[in-house]
Amino acid sequence: MKLMREKLFDIGLVAVTLWMAASNLPAHAQTAAQPENLVEKLSGGVDTAPDIDIPALRQQIAERIKTKADNTALRRPPIAPQLLKLPQSSFEIQFDPDTPVVRPASYRTIGRIADALTNPKLQPDMFLVVAHTESTGRREINVTLSQRRADAVRDILSSTFKVSPKRLRSVGLGEEQLQDALRPNAPTNLRVQIIAIGEMPAASPATPAPASKGKEAAPKAKNKKK
Repeated sequence: MKLMREKLFDIGLVAVTLWMAASNLPAHAQTAAQPENLVEKLSGGVDTAPDIDIPALRQQIAERIKTKADNTALRRPPIAPQLLKLPQSSFEIQFDPDTPVVRPASYRTIGRIADALTNPKLQPDMFLVVAHTESTGRREINVTLSQRRADAVRDILSSTFKVSPKRLRSVGLGEEQLQDALRPNAPTNLRVQIIAIGEMPAASPATPAPASKGKEAAPKAKNKKK
């Protein structure tokens, strides 16, 4: 009986150790899902592109910051609640501090994203790259930095991993749409999202150019024999 209790204790100790090790994994190791899982997350139900006016959204952010509306992060409503309802997945992309330079360790994560986006199931769809920051420093600087980071991830997807740039959009929300508003400075707020925003618009058929109406050549006069 004593030997059995010792074995059960050892098994429990191993289980707890494994659980603690898994809990202490860095966030990027937990969020770097396999491409097939990303395909499922980014699929589902967005047949037509929602009305997402990115320039208008950027203007809305600038105005909210300028007027110092909702200066307390906890009281700040999401700046783009329509994005919360769309198929999406979040990732920890590592950047050099205060820059849009993606660290080499995160290229593997971006490559997995590209593998998912080029899957035939998602081939007709468009995607929005959204970058966020935690609530540290000045809000306007955070928005600018997040926009540059969203652009950087979009550019790596298209230039390095050959995802069609026509399928990608980007926007930086800074700290205006925190994932954990109760802990505005928490690292979990520093993330990049890939959001499905609908199918690519159908290309309109090219209108054939009208045939040019040239003047008909006048018949040559026959030389009369004298």
